[in-house]
Amino acid sequence: MFDNVLLPIDLTHPESWETALPLAVKMCGEGGTLHVLAIVHDVGSAMVAGYLPKDYERKALQGAKAELDAFVEKEVPGGVKAVAHVGHGHVPAHILSAADDVAADVIVIAANPPSELRTFLVGSHVGKVVRHATRPVLVAR
Repeated sequence: MFDNVLLPIDLTHPESWETALPLAVKMCGEGGTLHVLAIVHDVGSAMVAGYLPKDYERKALQGAKAELDAFVEKEVPGGVKAVAHVGHGHVPAHILSAADDVAADVIVIAANPPSELRTFLVGSHVGKVVRHATRPVLVAR
């Protein structure tokens, strides 16, 4: 199996991990490490950021880390070595960067749920990861 498997998830959307998590666990086998990644979205604009508290980013990252640790404890089967990672910024770029940081052999990511409006407004994070990845990407449906 694989030594390092990266599983980016969105804790607020179970569909981002319900199908992908079991596949990622299988791909780790007995000796691999599952790297679970959550990303705090970038607010995107200095004007918007100006209205947020000065410690917004730090608190958001701490909260996301606590939630991700609880997720790993609850959802990742016992016996699987799992590490929780939290990042901040542009989602596809951070996924690709995290894959390099953890030396991921493969990225396992859930397909976006179909939504024409969402795809039009946000674009497909999954599509961007697939197009720009330098390692295999398994898209779970």
